Amino acid sequence: MDQTQRAVHQPARPTFSELFTPKLVTVLREGYTLTHFKADAIAGLTVAIIALPLSMAIAIASGVTPERGLYTSIIGGFLVSALGGSRFQIGGPAGAFIVLVAATVARVGVDGLLLATMMAGVFLLAIGYLRLGTYIKFIPYPVTVGFTAGIAVIIFSGQIVELFGLKLAGKEPGPLVPKLMAIGEAAGINLAATAVAALTIITIATLRRFRPKWPAMLIAIGLASLVVALLAMPAETIGTRFGGIPRSLQWPAFPPLSLDRIIDVLPDAIAFALLGAIESLLSAVVADGMTGRRHRSNCELVAQGFANIASALFGGICTTGTIARTATNVRAGAHGPVSGMMHSAILLALMLVAAPLASYIPLAALAGVLAVVCWNMFEKQAFATLLRASRGDALVLMATFLIVIFRDLTEGIVVGFALGSILFIDRMAKSIAVEADHQSLVQEDVADRASAYDSSEASDADTVVYRISGAFFFGAASTVGTVLDRIADQRKNFILDCSAVPFFDSTAANVIEGAAHKAKRAGVRFIISGASPQTRRMLINHGVKRPLVTYAASITDARAQLKKAAPAA
Repeated sequence: MDQTQRAVHQPARPTFSELFTPKLVTVLREGYTLTHFKADAIAGLTVAIIALPLSMAIAIASGVTPERGLYTSIIGGFLVSALGGSRFQIGGPAGAFIVLVAATVARVGVDGLLLATMMAGVFLLAIGYLRLGTYIKFIPYPVTVGFTAGIAVIIFSGQIVELFGLKLAGKEPGPLVPKLMAIGEAAGINLAATAVAALTIITIATLRRFRPKWPAMLIAIGLASLVVALLAMPAETIGTRFGGIPRSLQWPAFPPLSLDRIIDVLPDAIAFALLGAIESLLSAVVADGMTGRRHRSNCELVAQGFANIASALFGGICTTGTIARTATNVRAGAHGPVSGMMHSAILLALMLVAAPLASYIPLAALAGVLAVVCWNMFEKQAFATLLRASRGDALVLMATFLIVIFRDLTEGIVVGFALGSILFIDRMAKSIAVEADHQSLVQEDVADRASAYDSSEASDADTVVYRISGAFFFGAASTVGTVLDRIADQRKNFILDCSAVPFFDSTAANVIEGAAHKAKRAGVRFIISGASPQTRRMLINHGVKRPLVTYAASITDARAQLKKAAPAA
C-alpha cells in the first residue's frame, strides 16, 4: 500500500483546536439567531428555578452555608457552559459531592475545602490537556450504578436529622453506622419539621405526577416557607441558623496557601477531580443520548477545571456537570451553551433581588428536596437489572455499593473498577477459540464464530492448520498454549492462521515463540498466515522470525509455499 492509499484509510489526527474549541464557539459559528436566544433564555430560566433550591440544599448538606451553593452555580455554572465541550451541560454543585465535601470541611475547614477545590481544578485541566478524558468512559456501568446508589443512601442518611427535626447529643458522625446510632439516641421528633418535610415531598411528587412541566421543587419550597411563616411553626429556617444569605457575590480571594496545607488536602483534591471528571462526562453522555449530539470530553474537563478554580476564588464549592439539571435543560428546548450561561445570570439576579426571602426557607423543606433527589439518584430499575444480569455484574455492583456506604467513596470506585477489569479479562479469555480443521479445540462464549475450515482446502495428510479466533492476550495465553502444545509429530507442516486475531500482546507472542521452538525441534515447518502488520511486528520483536517461522498473507499463500518447498516426487 503506497502513502496515498494509507492516507485514505487512516483518519487524520484531530488538531488541538478541534479538540478544545468550546461548543459555544461552534454554536455561534453555525449562526445564532434571536429565535435561538429565546429558546435558550426559556431553558435557562427553567433550570435556574430548579437550581435555586437545589444549590442551597446541597451546600447545607455539604456542611457549608447556603450562599456557597449559589456561588458555585453562578460562577462555576457560567464557565462550564461558556468553555465546555457539551452544548447542553449545566454546571453547579452536585449531590454526588456532598459526602466528600462534608468530610473535607469537617477535617480541614472551609479554607481547606476551597484550596482542595482549586487544586482539583488544576488536576482537571491537566487531565483534559493531556487528553486523558477519553479513558474515563472505561468505568464499568455496574460501578457507576453502585456508586450512585451508595451516594444516594449516604445523602439520605444525612438528611434524617433535618427531616424529623432531631436534636443530636453531639456532632453528627460521618460514617453511616455511627450516624444511625447517634440518630437512634437523638431527642424526640419535631412534629412541625416532620410535617414541613412531608408537605414538601408530597407537593413535589404530586406536581411531577399531574403537572410535570411546573417547577415542582421551587413551588414546594415556596409553599412550605409560606405555611411555616403564616402558622409560626417551630421549624428551623435558613434565617434562624445562618442569618440569611448575602445579596451579592463576594470578592475573589485565594485561600491560605502553604506547602503543608497543600499536602494535607491533596487526597481530597484528587478525589474531587476524579469524581468531577466521572460525573461531568457521564452527564455529557446523557445529554448526547437525548439529543444525538457528541460532546468533546477533553474540552469539557478543561472547562470543569477552570470552573472549579474560579468557583473556589469566589467562595464556592466543587463544580461539576449535573445530570438532572442538564436533562431538564435539554427537555426545556435549549439550543446551546447560552442556556447554561443564562441559568447562572438568572440565579445571580434572583440572589441580588430575592435574597431576604431565602431566610424564610425551612431546613426541613430543603431536606425534603434532597430526599426526592436521593430517590431519583438510586437507579432502582438499573440496580435490579444488574443483580439479575450475571453473578459477575452483581458482584461488581454490590461490592461498589457496600464499600461506598460502609467504607469510602474512592475505595468503592477503585475496588469496583478492579473487579470489573478482572471480570472483563475473564470474559475475554473465554471468548477465544482455536480450531484445527473442523474441530474446535477451545471454544467458550464465542458470539460470532468464523466459518469452519474445509479440511480438503485447508490441509493435507502432512499439514495441520490451526486457526485462532478472538483477542490473544495474557488472559487467554494459557488456554491457547495448551492447544498449541498438541502439535502432531507425524505432520511435517504446521500452519497457524491468525487472520481472525484482532489483538496480540507480549504474552501471546511468547506463547507463539515457544510453540515455534517446539516445532523446530520436532522437524515441523511452522508457517504463520494472515497476521496483521501490527501482529507480525509484535511477533518479530519477540524473536518469532526466520528460521523459526515463515509468514504468509493467507492460507492459500501458505499452501503455495509448502508446495514449493515439497521435494520432487
